[in-house]
Amino acid sequence: MLRVAVVGSGPSGCYTAQGLVERDASVRVDVIDRLPCPYGLVRYGVAPDHEKIKSLQNNLRSVLEHERVRFLGGVRVGGPGGLPAARLRELYHAVVYCVGAATDRRLGIPGEDLTGSWSATEFVSWYSAHPDAVDAGFLRDADSAVVVGVGNVAVDVTRMLARGATELSPTDLPAAALTALSASRVTEIHMVGRRGPSQARFTTKELRELGALPGTEVVVDPEELALDPACADPAALPAAQRRNVEVLRAWAEAPPKGAARRIRLRFFLRPVELLGAAGGRVAAVRFERTAPDGRGGVTGTGRYEDVPARLVLRSVGYRGTPLDGLPFDDATGTVPHREGRVLRDGEVASGEYVAGWIKRGPTGVIGTNRPCAKETVASLLADAPALVREPVPGDVLAALRAEGVEPVLWAGWLAIERAEAELGAALGRSVVKLPDWESLRAAARTAGA
Repeated sequence: MLRVAVVGSGPSGCYTAQGLVERDASVRVDVIDRLPCPYGLVRYGVAPDHEKIKSLQNNLRSVLEHERVRFLGGVRVGGPGGLPAARLRELYHAVVYCVGAATDRRLGIPGEDLTGSWSATEFVSWYSAHPDAVDAGFLRDADSAVVVGVGNVAVDVTRMLARGATELSPTDLPAAALTALSASRVTEIHMVGRRGPSQARFTTKELRELGALPGTEVVVDPEELALDPACADPAALPAAQRRNVEVLRAWAEAPPKGAARRIRLRFFLRPVELLGAAGGRVAAVRFERTAPDGRGGVTGTGRYEDVPARLVLRSVGYRGTPLDGLPFDDATGTVPHREGRVLRDGEVASGEYVAGWIKRGPTGVIGTNRPCAKETVASLLADAPALVREPVPGDVLAALRAEGVEPVLWAGWLAIERAEAELGAALGRSVVKLPDWESLRAAARTAGA
């Protein structure tokens, strides 16, 4: 019997576990997560008003409920107080790390640490009820916001800033976030990209949703569209970019609505500095106008524009972080590997594997994790005859408990789900997420009551 630990219960971890148990009936998989809740970014990274994407949890659930898969939540691997990676390797024939890309990329400009300047990751974690998130007063005293980035996460946070209480109440937003977002005074939101519309990374479906928000109009400057040579005749663009340009053109040509809120989509602007006001809070973002360089990039023009903002959210990509006990390539933010096999000093490390963003970098959509996991699973199963000869404990739970680790089992997660449904009912809503470690742990403990 081959015993495998998969570290991380998001899509890449679940697809890896699924591939292992479907391809080999002798495999037993423990899916280990630092949090007491499964599903990774599907729970803590998908906007709460995107029910269709969040429904992917049902597919991941079927994996975690497989008879040869076991969920072990609340288990930290590496870091202070965590189970050392070397010890985890002793407990299993193989370990697959599917830990994602936990941090955001920074802009690297003056003023980035002013009060009111945050990463989109921090903002998303707050309204998604991640237990590590803090209520940092994101919206306090803010009437204007700048979102730096033109990908789907940027669209998500822009849309959440423009949502009202009526649209947000049916979601699973934690109570404090619902109250703050409902009371928000933000009426002007700039979403800004340093390159042109034809190079934006949002999908057309996400983009169109901005135009369907009640009480909100989308404003596009025709002159910024004209700066992009590809917008003159978008017929030559790939289908996704062509559709984006068509949507943007329609908004640029539409007459003003006079709506209460405005989303301004801006292009060819590169942030160079965050400007502060008295008290150390951000007051504006200084951008340099850019122009196409003819090679797919942009170059600065030496012309600047200041955009007022009391809230700035940067959404310029994720980045992997080192995990104690594993090699790490700082340049790429990934673990060095060969077809999913971890490399130490250029040599394959027996029994250690990676999948997902920590393997390939933060690229692709949720479905991209399937072929990525498939490659890693194939490598692991090819190595299985040698791996299975290694001695491992018969009772991993007992070994973990001897290390002072008390995992949250699947029954504990189901107890958390029940508690969130009960909280929602008490507040006259549907499910409402528990937002902190204490309430999650307390709910999980009721599984044994």
